[in-house]
Amino acid sequence: MGINAKELPLGDVFTPEYRLSIPSFQRAYIWKPENILQLVNDLLEACKTPQTPYFLGSLILVREGDSRFEVIDGQQRLVSLSIIIAALRDLELDPEWMGLLDKLIVDPGDKLRGIANEPRLTLRERDAAFFREYVQEGNLEALFDLTDEDWTTTAQRNITRNTKRVYDELSSLGEEERRAFASYMVKMVTLVIVTTDDLDGAHRIFDVMNMRGLPLTASDVFKARATSALKPAELDAYAARWDDIMDPLGDDPQSIEEFFATLHMILTHKHSTDKLIEEFLSDVLQRHIDAGTVPGFIDRTLAPYAAAWQVIAHAPDTVLPDEVKTLLEALNDYRNHEWKAVAMWVLVHSYRHLGSPDVSPFASRGSRAARTNATAETLGAHDARRLVDVLTALERVTGVDTLNRVGSFVRRGHATAAIRDLDKGYPTNLVRGLSIRADDRTGALVRLHGEMQGDEELIRLLLIRANEQAAGAHLARPRKLSALTIMPLDVERSASFANWTQDDHDYWMYRLGNMVLAQGAQDQLDRMPEYAQRRDRILMRADSRRFPLTGGLKDFNECTPAMLRHRQEETIRLIAEYWGIRYDENHTDLTAQDADPIADVAPKPVHGSRRVTIRQVVKAGLLIPGERLVWDRPRKGERWYATVTETGRFRLDDGSEHSSPTAAAKAAAGGKASGGLDVWKRTSDGVKLSEIWKRYRQQAA
Repeated sequence: MGINAKELPLGDVFTPEYRLSIPSFQRAYIWKPENILQLVNDLLEACKTPQTPYFLGSLILVREGDSRFEVIDGQQRLVSLSIIIAALRDLELDPEWMGLLDKLIVDPGDKLRGIANEPRLTLRERDAAFFREYVQEGNLEALFDLTDEDWTTTAQRNITRNTKRVYDELSSLGEEERRAFASYMVKMVTLVIVTTDDLDGAHRIFDVMNMRGLPLTASDVFKARATSALKPAELDAYAARWDDIMDPLGDDPQSIEEFFATLHMILTHKHSTDKLIEEFLSDVLQRHIDAGTVPGFIDRTLAPYAAAWQVIAHAPDTVLPDEVKTLLEALNDYRNHEWKAVAMWVLVHSYRHLGSPDVSPFASRGSRAARTNATAETLGAHDARRLVDVLTALERVTGVDTLNRVGSFVRRGHATAAIRDLDKGYPTNLVRGLSIRADDRTGALVRLHGEMQGDEELIRLLLIRANEQAAGAHLARPRKLSALTIMPLDVERSASFANWTQDDHDYWMYRLGNMVLAQGAQDQLDRMPEYAQRRDRILMRADSRRFPLTGGLKDFNECTPAMLRHRQEETIRLIAEYWGIRYDENHTDLTAQDADPIADVAPKPVHGSRRVTIRQVVKAGLLIPGERLVWDRPRKGERWYATVTETGRFRLDDGSEHSSPTAAAKAAAGGKASGGLDVWKRTSDGVKLSEIWKRYRQQAA
């Protein structure tokens, strides 16, 4: 078995030298938006030091002949990197830059030599055509227009959602920032390429590199360095003490690294980079080794902060006051974890005996039971008011940052500033990093008034906050809780919405007033076009009715624009009250205003990846009522025509009208079509609708 390993920049991997494919026996693409956004944010932060390389791990490849390789390990990163490059290409306006980015994910081929273009990376057979058509070949507009019914695999859903989230994240950057980011990825993001000619050998390499033989975690490295400085009489006792402290945190290397990175930030007020082990050793442990204070570090620093980490992860099982447990549960709703540093700091400084080997913060039941039962008092509770005040302010700023799509670098800055001021003894109301500025508040209110398409997790969180504010208490949540729309996406076949204008439907479809929490799956209303059907299904379960804004549907026999406006205003008011952003410095109720005056003083929202409607394109003058569109399928001998109407719809030759290109394509092809933006062309110049939609998005940005 011949093995070759070398480190290469990304720009040397996405070349004709490596034609990569995912074998059929591999699992599907499983990364979720939080995974790919973490990668984007890590790379954006690394880009701030453009001369420092960023190591992205290893790829394990099996040679299939010449430059063709099967990917044994690295699929998730390769697909995600392709998505990031595709989003950068789609946001680019300069043809030269677009071409350079395009070559990273699609080999242009050579017509003169009869070499066809092909993607640098080919997915499993079930998803390869989807990924190539929509992402690699640059049809993101068509991808953004897809709905749940258009996905045939979970991987396709993940590809769609991840692409939208990455597009939104990168669209908030300026043109030069995006280009600097692209250059950094190509030149400074590196991978170790491990190649072999033998599949069995590749799997053995995979096993070794994934450390199935008891890996050394960051904790193992730090323990070895710390205990090496102890006296022989202390060594056994403190090695065992280290294990007792760290074992409850589990053995997941990523989680252990996150804990130590957070502890590093708390102790040094600095952000850790991808060199965590080196930095923690030099910035934290070495001074204790030099001073001979390693036992004190283990007992008075490592132990209480590890206990705080556990308290945060399992708040309901603790003996802490209900108000504290509720606040920690609320913080755990957020997919970003920068808040953990501040929460750990305030827990450690609020309980003197947190981390003591004799007292546990957990209730006596379950596997985390203490050897002696504990209460908040036996934990040495003090400064109870400060604990609640800090956690309340922390949840508020985390919520507003999440709503405003603040990047990880800024969120870490908030946490660092907060800890620095808390270390100085500042009262909570003067702590930087825990306060909300006027432009943060107005930006959040503008977002609440606007469309919420494409981020189900954020929508669900906002609705939970509104319902808990309405209930005046923490609400138990069913295991499966979804945010559903009161109106269906397509109202053409619904008698309940016959009197609605298309403008009203498009306006309310993706706003909070049209959304409601319900137990069950996201697709449970898909085949219910009538309001009464949808309402009764939502209210069928008691676990749904316990949410006040959901239960309120029983009082409405019809869904009208006035009803949704009422729900929108109530929901925004409740969320603003929950986060304390309802009033400005002059005590003016900002929720009583229309969105437009607030937007005048707020940062302009990014247009992002939200779905573009036919009406918007018509109003922008990019399509003209009366224009004719054609969809040719020469292999099947089929051709369909559609006409753009004054009301922003597509009328087929059979007289039926449809509110989206995909709906029109499905109707024409008998329900067997998707990606309508990519099939319809304007008869006058042959331009695809996906190109027209992209022009609209660029104008609106």
